[in-house]
Order: sequence, then C-alpha cells, then structure tokens
Amino acid sequence: MDDDTTLQAKLEALLFLFGEPVKFSKLAQIIGVKDGEIENAVNVLSESLKNADRGLHIVVLDDRVQITTKPALGQLMAKIAEEELDSELTSASIETLAIVAYLGPCRRSMVEHIRGVNSSFILRSLLIRGLVERELDPKRQNTYLYNVTLDFLRHMGIGATRELPEYEKYKEFTKLFIDGGGTMETVANIEGPSETAL
Repeated sequence: MDDDTTLQAKLEALLFLFGEPVKFSKLAQIIGVKDGEIENAVNVLSESLKNADRGLHIVVLDDRVQITTKPALGQLMAKIAEEELDSELTSASIETLAIVAYLGPCRRSMVEHIRGVNSSFILRSLLIRGLVERELDPKRQNTYLYNVTLDFLRHMGIGATRELPEYEKYKEFTKLFIDGGGTMETVANIEGPSETAL
C-alpha cells in the first residue's frame, strides 16, 4: 500500500469517526502531515467516491471537510429515518440516551468512548425524535454538546435530570472524562443504571 492510499484511508476513517465538518488543519495535525497534503488527499478521495458503487460523498466548505451519504441516496436514507422514527427505541438508542441523560451536556466523542462504537446515526435519530438536542461547544469549534430535551423529561415524568435514578453517582463520570482521568476500566467498575431507569 503506497503513501497516498494510506493517507486516504486514514482520512476516510477520521471523517467517518468525526461525522461532522472538520478543519483541514485539525486532520493534518492528527495524521501528522502538512495541510496541503490533506487537501490533495481530500481531492483524491472525493474523486474515488464518485464511482457509482460508492455510497459516500465528500463535502468541502472553506477550510472544513465532511463525509456524508450521497445526495442520490437521499430517498433511501429518508426511508430508513422514517422507519426508525415509527419503531420503538432500540437497545442501542436507549443506551445512548441514558449516557446523554446522565452525562449531558456531553460531546459525541464521550458517548462513543463509553459505547465503543460510532454513535452519529443514533444521536441523529434521537435528535429527530426530539429526545435529544445539541448546541455548539463554546470551548471547541465545530463540535456539539448533546443533552436531553424537555420532551424527554416530560416522558420520564420528572422535572430535571437530577431526578433520574442515582443521578449524582453517574454524573461523576462527567468529571472523570472532562479531567482526562476517565478510562474504560473506570466505567466498567461502576455499575451502570438499571434497564428500568430509562
């Protein structure tokens, strides 16, 4: 595998992981290359994704880039979203919602660190359902903070998230991760909220 292919693979993986617009400079810093190399890699990756057998699409706006599904697949994506809304919450959705409820406001990266998988689609679904909301993180550009909505609180029959079962205990997770001391071992050693909590 040559250098160009390796760089494109890393770029594609990072864009998929972030799921949101990312600055060229940030990608360059993470991968360890110059900004110009990232721009060239984005162009090459964008061209390769134009093949009919690829379902992803590169979007560039000023100094930011994002990977999305192709516009031509919009009808299929809308069908999936509609089916998701018409069905009951999956166990993965409940798990994600619980994390946001107990740790919010929190970044998507924190949710994914705890779950161990990409959670962008699930968070998008919860946003559409009106159970989760997001706002720009004042401390980080192009990053969102997720929190539960008033509709979620009404559905739970509570007036605030602090009324959730054992809220204070699980809220401690937030400090651990914000301070950089949180690890998967820490999370595993603390018993999670019961399935009936949410």
